[in-house]
Amino acid sequence: MKQKLYLITFTCLTTIVCLSLSIPSWAQETTRSGPVLQTEENIPEDIYDDSLARLPQVQRSNLDTQGRAAFDTYVSPGTGYETGLRGPVGMWMHSPSLASAVFNVRQRVRYGTPKDQRLTELIILSTAREIDNQYEWSAHEPLAQIAGLEQEIIEVIKHRKNLASLPEITGLGEVERVLIQFTRELVSEDKVNSGTFESAINLFGNEALVDIVGLVGYYNFVAMTLKAFDVQRPVGTQLLLPTLSN
Repeated sequence: MKQKLYLITFTCLTTIVCLSLSIPSWAQETTRSGPVLQTEENIPEDIYDDSLARLPQVQRSNLDTQGRAAFDTYVSPGTGYETGLRGPVGMWMHSPSLASAVFNVRQRVRYGTPKDQRLTELIILSTAREIDNQYEWSAHEPLAQIAGLEQEIIEVIKHRKNLASLPEITGLGEVERVLIQFTRELVSEDKVNSGTFESAINLFGNEALVDIVGLVGYYNFVAMTLKAFDVQRPVGTQLLLPTLSN
């Protein structure tokens, strides 16, 4: 009798493990904890105080003519960097030519397309969530709220909820669902599913879809910069992306 019970127990445990492994990661991660505050204790020792990153903040006075032109391109009205360089752009400015070249891409994919900022921020959050980038998510959740993205949709993205099993959510229409699913597959899968691609191309057309891919790609580049130079959120700010450790 005991042998049968052991066999049944082992079989059940094996089944549970196998089922868990077969569920996509975005569908499993629904019970992570909430936001915490950034503290000085969380900031590694190799981080510079002025830049909150592994490289020091670039000073305009130390740049040549080309570098100053690149610097001034970012530190200008409407760019979000009027008060000075920070975050990934602060790191790019160590290579002014790169920073200058990236600027037009940034302006195009983030501000220069027909889609509104609500959808732009939805794509940015979907990208940040798929690559688990705390800095990117924490910077853009408030911007998404300001742009009008509904908090319930933000929670869908934040907790990687299965789109197929969701109840009706205000504002979560076909466009939003396709953008979330397309971004998930673009970032996390080997390829974008044919059905997902067909839905996206029918909704957005060739040019807009290329711009969408450009936006996802740009924020992957941002995330790589943040990761390489371990760029930190300022002390006292909320870390809004749930992680297993917080």
